[in-house]
Amino acid sequence: MPSKLLPEILAKSTVARSKLFSIEALDLRFSNGEQRTYERMKPSGRNAVMMVPVTEQGDLLLIREYAAGTENYELGFPKGLIDPGETPQQAAVRELKEEIGFGARELIALKEVILAPSYFSSRMTLFIAQDLYSEQLDGDEPEPLELVRWPLEQAEELLTHLDFSEARSITALLLALRHLKS
Repeated sequence: MPSKLLPEILAKSTVARSKLFSIEALDLRFSNGEQRTYERMKPSGRNAVMMVPVTEQGDLLLIREYAAGTENYELGFPKGLIDPGETPQQAAVRELKEEIGFGARELIALKEVILAPSYFSSRMTLFIAQDLYSEQLDGDEPEPLELVRWPLEQAEELLTHLDFSEARSITALLLALRHLKS
């Protein structure tokens, strides 16, 4: 891959802010002299995790929760932010307990992904979670999440399921299936 000089950052400014997000403008000069202003979500320094829980009985554990972006209930894998001081593995186990009522004794890191690198810098570590045990923690969800058991041998059917459409969940599923088949 050819190496390129990174654009020079001429200025950074916050152009909008909400309770959850800040939008930052970057004035850039590229190596060929071109100048542009890019907007992005201001880096928060917090990353996230998503887990593909697999039971000993051969089921995938998914959740159905409300997604404000689509104004609908969506099916996906448990996920959440890494709290300050936590490792991705600690956050994964905590989120599993909060969202599906299970912890995991075994976590297999699949890949670290970025949702949209043109606009976001936050990373999400995808895991397979196995050797599950029952343990519930209180989470921050406004209502109980629906737990959905899906047979692992029918996992590819999820790809055509209408409410299983989140790109990160699809990526996690495909990487998990590739790992579990090897």
